[in-house]
Amino acid sequence: MRIDIITVLPGLLEGPFQHSILKRAADKGLAEVVVHNLRDYATGKQKNVDDYAFGGGAGMVMMIEPIAKCLEALKEQRDYEEVIYLSPDGETFRQQMANELSLKKNLILLCGHYKGVDERVREHLVTREISIGDYVLSGGELAAAVVTDAVIRLIPGVLNDETSALTDSFQDGLLAPPVYTRPANYEGWKVPEVLLSGHEAKISSWRFEASVRRTGQRRPDLLKDLEGHGDKNKEKK
Repeated sequence: MRIDIITVLPGLLEGPFQHSILKRAADKGLAEVVVHNLRDYATGKQKNVDDYAFGGGAGMVMMIEPIAKCLEALKEQRDYEEVIYLSPDGETFRQQMANELSLKKNLILLCGHYKGVDERVREHLVTREISIGDYVLSGGELAAAVVTDAVIRLIPGVLNDETSALTDSFQDGLLAPPVYTRPANYEGWKVPEVLLSGHEAKISSWRFEASVRRTGQRRPDLLKDLEGHGDKNKEKK
C-alpha cells in the first residue's frame, strides 16, 4: 500500500512514521507513506497556498490551484482508489472504514488547514471526506496520521501476531474485553479464575460477555447500532 499525504506543514508528520508499527511496515516493504509539501506546487515568490475568502469573513482559505496541480502530478504516476480530505465535517472515521481502506493499494490524504479548502476542491477533486471526531484541530495533519496508523496496522504481515488486529475494540462492534497478565494475584487483586482454566470455550464465552457488558457501560450507543443492524437483517429475510 502507498499513502500520499498533501500538507502545508510536512514537518508535523516527520515523527509518527519513523517509529513503531508504521516504521516496521515500511521496513518490510508492506506500506509506503510519502508526504508532499503543497507549497512546492504554488506559484509566485511567496509560494502562497491560501488567500482571503470571497465575500469576506475571518480566516484564510486554501486555494484550489496548488491542490489541483499536486493531485494532477500524483495521478500521472499511479491510479488512486480514494482522494480523501480530512475535515471536521466529514464522515466519522470508524474501524469498519479503516478495514475497508486497508484493502486499497493507493490513497491520497489531503490535510485541511486555515479555514479549510476552496469548496471546488470538495466538489470536484476529492472522493471522500473523513473526520476523526467532533472537534477542530489546527490542521488535518494529526488526523492524517491517525487514519494512516489505523489503516496500515491492518495490512497482513504488519503486526507480529496476525490475529491481534481482529480482537481490537470495534472490530465486532463491541469494545474489547478486559485483559490481564502476571502475576495472577497482586496484593489481593485477582485475575478471573476462568482465564486461568485453560478452557478455550469458557474463556471465549467470558470474553464475549465481558465485551458486551463493558460496551453497555461505556458505549451503549454501539449496542444500539448492533441492534439496528440486526433488525435490518431480519427485514431482508
